[in-house]
Amino acid sequence: MALTKVQGAMLNAVPQVTVYTSGSGTYTVPAGCSYLYVKMVGGGGGGAGSGTSSQGSGGAGGTTTFGTSLLTCNGGSGAVANAAGGSGGSATLNSPATGIAFSGGQGSFYVPTTNYPPGTTGASSPFGGAGGSATYGGAGFSAVANTGSGGGGAAGSNTSFSGQGSGGAGGYIEATITSPSASYSYAVGSGGTAGTAGTSGFVGGAGGSGVIIVTAYFS
Repeated sequence: MALTKVQGAMLNAVPQVTVYTSGSGTYTVPAGCSYLYVKMVGGGGGGAGSGTSSQGSGGAGGTTTFGTSLLTCNGGSGAVANAAGGSGGSATLNSPATGIAFSGGQGSFYVPTTNYPPGTTGASSPFGGAGGSATYGGAGFSAVANTGSGGGGAAGSNTSFSGQGSGGAGGYIEATITSPSASYSYAVGSGGTAGTAGTSGFVGGAGGSGVIIVTAYFS
């Protein structure tokens, strides 16, 4: 990237955006960076499976981190089969970073009153993309990758009222880091696994994986 320097100031310094969609490693702060703006979310929880028996709960989403104990977005919980939607993940923002840290949304659970009960839609993060609910006997839909939203719950079978809970969303952070360090460790949380189908039932939807978006600004 070519920069023009006039009287010690860099002009036309375009912000540098780095996106991490999986894995872990080290983010190296580019030379001349004056501050960082970070948006990130933990992995979403998986939706529960349905069935007359032996249906599976959704798995919990993984934790997304930036810096050692600096920014942490915990993953959403998976739905508990035939019991409850998954809880949202918490988020922690520590000094010297400043900004907002929100817990993820709670997954839902349908209390059935008839045969063919529908599933439920996963909790949505600020990135959207929650897994949709299944209707009239079908699998829950998976959340979109890198949104941190919850997976949808499976619909019940014609003889079962069980397993329709959806996954919780991962915690969410938007933060500014002034006078940044030379580098930061990072890790992106995975999406929670889908709950397995029980007898005469259907699988739930997987949770969306997390993401980290780092924008470096220059003076």
